[in-house]
Amino acid sequence: MSKDVMSRVVKKRQAEPKVVQYIWAAIEVIRNQKQIANMDRISKYLSRVFGMHPKETTRQLGLAVKDGLVVETLTVGCKGSKAGIEQEGYWLPGDEIDWEAESHDWYCFNCHLPGDVMMCDSCFRVYHLKCLADEFKPRDNSAHWQCVVCKSSKKKNLNKQEMSRYLRFIVQRMKERAIDLNKKGKDSKHPMFRRLIHTPLDVSNIQENVSEGKYKSFEEFKADAQLIVHNTAILFGVHSDQAEIARLLYSDTCHELNELQLCKNCFYLSNARPDSWFCYPCAPSHELVWAKMKGFGYWPAKVLQREDNQVDVRFFGHQHQRAWIPSENIQDIKVNVHQLQVKRSMGWKKACDELELHQRFLREGRFWKAKMEERHEEEAESSISSTSNEQLKVNQEPKAKKGRRSQHPEPKEEDAEPEIEAVSSSQEIPTTPHQPEKSSVSTQTKKLSASSPRTLHRSTQTSSDGVCQNMCHEKYTKIFSDVKDMMKADNKRETERVVREALEKLRTEMEEERRQAVSKAVANVQSEMERKCKQVKEKCKEELVEEVKKMVAQHKQLISQTKKKQWCYNCEEEAMYHCCWNTSYCSIKCQQEHWHADHKRTCRRKR
Repeated sequence: MSKDVMSRVVKKRQAEPKVVQYIWAAIEVIRNQKQIANMDRISKYLSRVFGMHPKETTRQLGLAVKDGLVVETLTVGCKGSKAGIEQEGYWLPGDEIDWEAESHDWYCFNCHLPGDVMMCDSCFRVYHLKCLADEFKPRDNSAHWQCVVCKSSKKKNLNKQEMSRYLRFIVQRMKERAIDLNKKGKDSKHPMFRRLIHTPLDVSNIQENVSEGKYKSFEEFKADAQLIVHNTAILFGVHSDQAEIARLLYSDTCHELNELQLCKNCFYLSNARPDSWFCYPCAPSHELVWAKMKGFGYWPAKVLQREDNQVDVRFFGHQHQRAWIPSENIQDIKVNVHQLQVKRSMGWKKACDELELHQRFLREGRFWKAKMEERHEEEAESSISSTSNEQLKVNQEPKAKKGRRSQHPEPKEEDAEPEIEAVSSSQEIPTTPHQPEKSSVSTQTKKLSASSPRTLHRSTQTSSDGVCQNMCHEKYTKIFSDVKDMMKADNKRETERVVREALEKLRTEMEEERRQAVSKAVANVQSEMERKCKQVKEKCKEELVEEVKKMVAQHKQLISQTKKKQWCYNCEEEAMYHCCWNTSYCSIKCQQEHWHADHKRTCRRKR
């Protein structure tokens, strides 16, 4: 490493933030007991509560005093055996101490630990040299150095309105997942924690920034999500459960941003979920294929991206699921369905209906726009009203036809009435002319006799027409009643068939949804078990390391104590009688036995 690069390295804080919080808790507890928080009491408290070794406590306490996070004072004891004796004590840094706001953070933005760091010239972030990749390390002659976040945030992705429209979905998910972050009650805005947290930030602040349009690029938004991880790791520890939750939150946020950058239109529609959202084409439009998952048949899908020999697709159909499919299991959408040998289930038919609607939208050039939501709702309402009107017309048409058929014989009856009236008027024709009174009786009799046969003929004709009309009316009435009964039976059979098909369809969909819900629940349980196993393994590993440290310390202490004692040369018990430079005994008996056996010749003690 060159001297120019090393000259940029600055010595910031050295004490670990988690241990500093332990020391603060110890000082607060001891002070609440009206005692002086000296080294001995703090060491005992940390050893009892957190299992820290006294030497580590001494080292970390000294570093905390150098960092200004703990104040060291001399206090005179007022009770007990040390009353009136000056003792060193430790206090929490209060408001009376000048606390200058620093321009840069105190802990590495990558590993969240203290040490010698490099300061960015454009933001507050600092990094260890070992935590930086080679391409981001400063050059020898570079006067201005920018960190990873600042270099990646230069590119402007979208305007403020579009950024707010897309990012609000991600923020909403972040709020749902960040509920468990503050369960332990630590507030990053507390005055004491402000001495550890340089830039406080939570999800509500990110939501305000999104609503105000402060983000110019996706990298700035990602950097704020990473800042939540940084602050959480400082407050709760790098390997704590809260830090793991924050890392999962950041990982999900990065995944959502990658999905947004992959296709903005798909991201917006999959979150807004308007009607037929998956059928609207994107710009540029996605490639349409037949994709086959293991254990399933070919299914219509959109291609989102290709990577090596794998294809990322999203299927048409109920759930619009995604999967990585090998390239050999992908067929062009123009391939005939009969060649694929597909089992045509209800879900497959629904997916093909969506595919046809998508292709129709492509031909018509019908793309989704954010302003189309209200229009879409109005179109839906109008389509509903139009379909209801059509149904009313269809229902009224059979009635109208039926009415025409039933009214068909009635005009005959009405036509028959004028004939009867005509006949009656013809019968009255002879009597209408008024004959003069002077006419004779014979002439009148002749006239009456001449007119009588015609009158009789007309009356018989009228009676026969009435009988015929009655017979026709009965005949047509019987026919219409038979047709009516037949239509009722057909309608009943059709209704039963439709109801049976609807029940079968609902039963199939319910079984499919139940199967998917069970598989989803099993997957969730498996992922939760894996996460818990990982946490338990890490916890056991930490406990094992701590236990080994304790045993090593105890072993060293026992060895030290053993070395400081004298041992009997004869029986190897602890000695209490010293003979010469390397010989001691536990009793006179051992001394006499060893003396006569061997030591008489080698003893160097002056006689």
